[in-house]
This record gives sequence, C-alpha cells and structure tokens, in this order.
Amino acid sequence: MKTLLVPTDFSTTARNAAVYAIQFARQMHSSKIVFFNAYQSPPVVDVNMAMVESVDFDLLRKSSEDNLEVFKNELLPQSEGIALEILSDYGMVAVDINIVCDKVNADVIVMGVTGVGKLAETLMGSYAVDVSRNAKVPVIIVPPGAVFTPIKEIMLACDFSKVVETTPVQPIKNILNGTGAKLFVVNIDHRNKHFRPDTPFESLMLDTLLHDYKPEYQFIDNNDFVEAINKFALEKEVDLIITIPKKMGWFDHLFKRSHTSMLAYHSHVPLMVVHE
Repeated sequence: MKTLLVPTDFSTTARNAAVYAIQFARQMHSSKIVFFNAYQSPPVVDVNMAMVESVDFDLLRKSSEDNLEVFKNELLPQSEGIALEILSDYGMVAVDINIVCDKVNADVIVMGVTGVGKLAETLMGSYAVDVSRNAKVPVIIVPPGAVFTPIKEIMLACDFSKVVETTPVQPIKNILNGTGAKLFVVNIDHRNKHFRPDTPFESLMLDTLLHDYKPEYQFIDNNDFVEAINKFALEKEVDLIITIPKKMGWFDHLFKRSHTSMLAYHSHVPLMVVHE
C-alpha cells in the first residue's frame, strides 16, 4: 500500500481521518498520501428561481485548491517521511472515486464518516458509505473521534459463503503483511440459522487461503450482528475490522439504518471495506 487517497470536505471529522491516515501510512510504510476534494456547483434551492449569473467554476476550483493547501500544511508537521499531495477536481466523490484512484494509483482510501445533517448520523447518507459501495480499492472508514493505535489485532467478519469466489485474499494479505497483526476470523450466527451442509468445507477453504497467518476462529451465537461484532472487538482490543460486502444483501444488512449508529458511531474501531 504505497499510496493512500484521503477524500476531504475540510470538516473536523475529515481532519481526524487524515491524521489517522498519516499514522496508518507510517505503520504500512506507505510513501504518499493524496488529499482529494471534489467540488460542485452550489445547489439550487428554489427551482422556480432563474439563475441570473453563471457559476464561476474557476472560483470554485481555486477555493478548493486553497483549502486543500491549508489542509495539507496543517498536517505537514505530523507527516515526516511521507509525501503529501493535493488533488482538486469537479464532480462527485462517490461517483468519480475510481477515476481518481486510477489517476493517483491509490492502493487504499481512508476517510471519515461525513454527510449532511441527520443523514450523517445514520451513515445512510454518508459519503464514506457511498464511496465504500463504489470503490474498487479497500476503503477504511474512520469513526468520529477515533484515535489511531498501531494495528496489532484484526477481525475479519465472515459468513463462510462461497469463500473462494468472494474472498479478496490479496488485499487482506497486504494489510496483514504490512502490520504483522494477529487475525481473528469471526462468524456470527444464531441457533445455526445460517449453517449449511457446506459450511465446514467453506471454513476449511478459508483456512487454506489464510493458512500462513494462522487465523484464530470464533463462532459467536448472537441474533444481533453488530452488537456481537462490537462486543468481540472490545474484548479482544481489535484495532481494525475487515468486512467483505456481498452482492446479495450482506452489505445492506451491515449498513442498515438501525445498525449503523452502533457500528460506526458507538465504536472507535475503524472499518475496512474490501469488495469481493
């Protein structure tokens, strides 16, 4: 993970995520962080009101670049040995994220939970979740107020379904190799509702894929997925939770409106979303 992309809207939450990214980059021996701001034209509040003057996009761009420069300079004292760059572009961060990643050769995205009003509190309207849904590279979502601690314990939440086809092994190995962390593989079920005849075989396949890292397996009986994840993370002092959003509902289940507050706002553990 040589290059980190850190989208920012210059909020307190975004700055906190940037500080986290710098410390994460240091542990991973990453060489560069790119702070990215996507600027847009102002929203039209009254659709019946004609726009008298056209939007000055040059002014929008300059404002974005100036804010990025200030943002970068504030973080320079903490970034010794890591190159900090800025990138400003017109568009929507969630929509254009893969284009930006290709442009800067980003290996991972780090960003805080941001949004507008009450939507941000439920995470449903958060740019971080939108980005994590669309990005092809891993996305680390940093909860508000989270403070970086060296990553020594990593939890991989796994449902043991189509393991070989859906497990992004290389990104997981990259984070394990970079941190040297212990790996917990955690499966949450309740009264074996999701146990299938092939579950033992699927767990064996995962163990084969991650054999070199000697993962410790935990099978937890709990009907509340997020509560179980948070409890385990607290007990084992987990520093990072890895989730693999599946195309058929598991990701949506994880980010259900009723679960999000508990996972992203009531926990100080960053969440790394890695697509299958």
